Amino acid sequence: YPPIAVDHTGIIKAKATARPNSTSMSQTLTIAKRELSALFFSPIAYLVLGIFTFIVSTLLLLTQFSPGFPAEIREELTWIVRLLMFVAPAISMRLLSEELKEGTIELLMTAPISDAQVVVGKWLGAICFFGVLMSPILVQVVVLEIKANPDYGPIFTGLLGLLLVGGLYMAIGTCISAMTDSQLISYLITALITGGLTIGMYILSVVQWVPNSIKNVLYYINVDQQFDGFSKGLIDVRNLLFFVSGIILFLFLGVKMLESRRWR
Repeated sequence: YPPIAVDHTGIIKAKATARPNSTSMSQTLTIAKRELSALFFSPIAYLVLGIFTFIVSTLLLLTQFSPGFPAEIREELTWIVRLLMFVAPAISMRLLSEELKEGTIELLMTAPISDAQVVVGKWLGAICFFGVLMSPILVQVVVLEIKANPDYGPIFTGLLGLLLVGGLYMAIGTCISAMTDSQLISYLITALITGGLTIGMYILSVVQWVPNSIKNVLYYINVDQQFDGFSKGLIDVRNLLFFVSGIILFLFLGVKMLESRRWR
């Protein structure tokens, strides 16, 4: 990592001198702040931010600023979900892979913090950066307010759904980055999984040779379909359960991957 306010050594010293009643949440947030700072020192992060902003702006011009189109961003958000298949892995690929490559993971593992705090802290840092990545969309909402009279219900639920999709993809990336010290491999595997959950599940759910009972399952775990309700202004408990359970599952697997390294 480049020099930042709180580094690995700083974390160890802070925890060693912390008061006994310091909470696990504060330790997790410390790791999240450190990870967010490190992301802003990464040139890849700025490259992703620049490319994403350009594509999102182009999508707005193509889907909204045309005669006869309603004042909404539903179609744009649907395309952004598909774009995140490739963007989210670029953000998450370094979360633990870089620690493994540089050998600094040993400092985290010997510090008085749990593996769960490390994984969740890394994930929270990535989610905060993802929030910054979504900021151009908020600018577009302001533009829509100036130029038209948008319905904020579908916009709010659509942004909520987008945050859940990002949370799921970041959890997948965090889990995969705990498996390898290669950022490239982490990116490719994560992109393969996120692509499979979006495009792959859709393709398998429409082919003729797949039994209908399996098609229903594939249809359910298709991220596009789970997000569709949010983009329409609906909040379904089943959709929320899908994303929340997926996030918990992959974060749990990430913790187990990190724990397994203690026995190597």
